[in-house]
Amino acid sequence: MIRKLKSGKYRLYSRKKDPKTGKRRNLGTFDTKEGAKKHEREVQYFKRA
Repeated sequence: MIRKLKSGKYRLYSRKKDPKTGKRRNLGTFDTKEGAKKHEREVQYFKRA
């Protein structure tokens, strides 16, 4: 899940909520939406590898 921050950057959050905190885990902050999408694809690939 990608959200745009007030700073203009994009943050990638996990799809599921963290059971310990009840919030989504931060998976990185990126300058562009394309960069965040690319990283999300990489994360999903390694989940299945």
